[in-house]
Amino acid sequence: MRSGKKSFRHQSLQDEKSIQGILKSISNGIARGKITFSDEDEKIVMKPEGLLDLKVTATQEDNRNRFNIRISWQVDDSSERKKKSLSVK
Repeated sequence: MRSGKKSFRHQSLQDEKSIQGILKSISNGIARGKITFSDEDEKIVMKPEGLLDLKVTATQEDNRNRFNIRISWQVDDSSERKKKSLSVK
């Protein structure tokens, strides 16, 4: 099995145009099959493929609005799936 965990996290204040550009870059990356997230401290490269799981949530509470978009997928790494002989007795 694949070991190790890579993660990327970035938080900042952005205006609407900047957010649109980021979302457009993510969309283009999905279309290309490669998305790179980076800032001054970290970098992660992801390769979305096959069926992607999409989850969208939205909430409004008092004067705070929030929505989350989560896209996930599993990588089929056949190099990690070595053929093993099966013995049943």
